[in-house]
Amino acid sequence: MELTGISIGIIPPYLNTFVAALFLFLLSSFFVFKKATAPKRREPPEVAGGWPIIGHLPLLKADSQLPHQTLGALADKYGPIFRIRVGAQPTLIISSSELARECHSTLDSIVCSRPKSVGGKLLGYNYAAFGARPYDSFYRSMRKIVVSEVLSNRCLDLRRDIRVSEVKKSLKELYDQWTNREEGSDHILVDIEQWIGNINLKVVLMMVCGKRFLGGSADDEEMKRCRKIMRDFLDLMGKFLVGDSIPFLRWLDLGGYEKAMKISSKQLDSLLEEWLEEHRRKRTDHNDLMDVMLSNLEAMDLAGYDADTVNKATCLSIITGGTDTVTVTLSWAISLLLNNREALRKTQEELDIHVGKDRLVDESDISKLVYLQAVVNETLRLYPPGPLSGVRVFSEDCTVGGYDVVAGTHLITDLWKIQTNPQVWAEPLEFKPERFVSGEKQLDVKGQNFEFAPFGLGRRACPGRSLGIQMTQLVLASLIHSLELGTGSDEPVDMTAGFGLTMYRAKPLQILVKPRLLACAYT
Repeated sequence: MELTGISIGIIPPYLNTFVAALFLFLLSSFFVFKKATAPKRREPPEVAGGWPIIGHLPLLKADSQLPHQTLGALADKYGPIFRIRVGAQPTLIISSSELARECHSTLDSIVCSRPKSVGGKLLGYNYAAFGARPYDSFYRSMRKIVVSEVLSNRCLDLRRDIRVSEVKKSLKELYDQWTNREEGSDHILVDIEQWIGNINLKVVLMMVCGKRFLGGSADDEEMKRCRKIMRDFLDLMGKFLVGDSIPFLRWLDLGGYEKAMKISSKQLDSLLEEWLEEHRRKRTDHNDLMDVMLSNLEAMDLAGYDADTVNKATCLSIITGGTDTVTVTLSWAISLLLNNREALRKTQEELDIHVGKDRLVDESDISKLVYLQAVVNETLRLYPPGPLSGVRVFSEDCTVGGYDVVAGTHLITDLWKIQTNPQVWAEPLEFKPERFVSGEKQLDVKGQNFEFAPFGLGRRACPGRSLGIQMTQLVLASLIHSLELGTGSDEPVDMTAGFGLTMYRAKPLQILVKPRLLACAYT
């Protein structure tokens, strides 16, 4: 054919080759130019020694240190922001209050979600338990119900008598044990962690499920059953599962944790189903969370879950979260006081001044106990229940501390490292409650002070922190006011810690106790 006087025929083969080569040259030149002119990503430093596939997992499993201490030591070497690989998963570690403020304030909307995990699926009713759930409208709805119906200051004030009466009842039971002690001894030996754990569980169950333990062998057996089921749950939720970081190895179920989780989840569901059936048979005037949810869930968008599942999952989140952290904190507080007898003496002296020796502590006394509040704050500083924040995930590309971070990266905030920063805290590893009395540190635990945040930061901070603080202060004040505490031969308390969902004591805390008040105070 002809076109404007130019004859076009079949293109010779050598010309095809030339055109193709020219095209490839221009295309590759474009990408080279684009790469050369594009701004280079500035990534946070990555810790040396990562392995193929497993990343830095061997580093985190070191026997000599707990994970938060290992990451704290790495911060001394690499700075307050660095990367590790947990399996194949890139994970950003931050350990300064400035970076914590940036992530959990400025960038909080894109780091407020949690990555999905095997534990959240198997033990959290397939993520219906809001504590393990990614951040979405369902999470916000459940958290709002929990706060408004159980954890708000108004609700806590209304249920004040539950806390006070249970603590006083438990102290009187200890006094009765002491009066029936063997001859020749003026002390009795008490597993104080178990004693505290029973109080916390009873209080939380009354608030959440209306469950009351009035005493007797049947109640004692049910209490043991509850505690064992909850203890198994917490232990398993604190386990490291290879399937979370190396998904293609999940089928191996290394350690047998998935199998154990499936068994534990059935036991938990059976227990919660019993309580839910009791509520259906005996509908009350919405005195507890389970009742409120029975009445309100049917009209809500439940993200595909049935109402019973959401009810049980939400109650489970509060029960487990509200008992373990308080028990752990109180165990460390008592251990620290027993190893610092002058601080114990000061605390008891303050209690004797404001409460006296003819009655037990009431919650209304706590506001006057400035030194005791300082003891609790200092305990939370040195031994935060969760020294590493719950893992978050970046939902968008962003910049942190001047470094580029890609979406999908996990975030861990080393709260312990922040709270023991020598540039902020004088003698940071020493137990010094005075720092919270003298004006050196006027901080609270509400998550607004990025130098001191034992209950987490941002919109995923622990919603039960007010209840946790109230219970910790009340139980600690009552215990050390009512009883003389001691150890065998005045030996120091072993402060070895273990690590799971919370930082717990590695060894049981068994102490010697005897009354220090007038008999009329207990009876």
